[in-house]
Amino acid sequence: MIPFIKNIDAKKSLVLILALIFLDQVVKFYIKLNYPLTTFGELPIIDIGFFKLLFIENKGMAMGARLNTLFPFLDDNTAKLILTLFRIVACIGLGVWLRSMIKKKASHLLIFCLCLILAGAIGNLIDSVFYGVIFSSSYGQVATLFPEVGYAPLFYGSVVDMIQFPLATWIWPEWLPVIGGQEYTFFEYVFNFADSYISTGVLLLLIFNNKV
Repeated sequence: MIPFIKNIDAKKSLVLILALIFLDQVVKFYIKLNYPLTTFGELPIIDIGFFKLLFIENKGMAMGARLNTLFPFLDDNTAKLILTLFRIVACIGLGVWLRSMIKKKASHLLIFCLCLILAGAIGNLIDSVFYGVIFSSSYGQVATLFPEVGYAPLFYGSVVDMIQFPLATWIWPEWLPVIGGQEYTFFEYVFNFADSYISTGVLLLLIFNNKV
């Protein structure tokens, strides 16, 4: 096991979380302040086939899902506010859980995974809470930092996503119902560093569940 993980404690957990959040935010700031949004049909910033770097803003949850898709009676603003408030509660809950596990001297792997998940959750929460206020719009232009008026009120910002790994593309056989004849790209979802922290933490918990 990596020595850092083996000997992880409260101080190292805090350093790890802050470092991961910093990396996530540096990348997002760079994208926001150097590129306009990548619109449909536009070439990505970088495209080497299996890897693409582009810039989209996600107003919803993972993979672009929106709360008002699940609950159609909610309007866009209400759904966005509820999602942001949920993220705040989730971060608090994860923080309390992590603190409890550190105090109980739980598995170092569990603590490491919780650090990853919490860092990812906070990274995306920062976007949701503050980005609408501290950035101008990125539609058709490069955003500016600290404009007189941001693109959205506090708590209504969009999460910045930029990484895509479209590993393979195929067309479904015509005989398949609903999807027959349609083109499908495996793992076309666009994500960010914070998302990768969360996914890695959850995946490690699932794989090594007997060790945590």
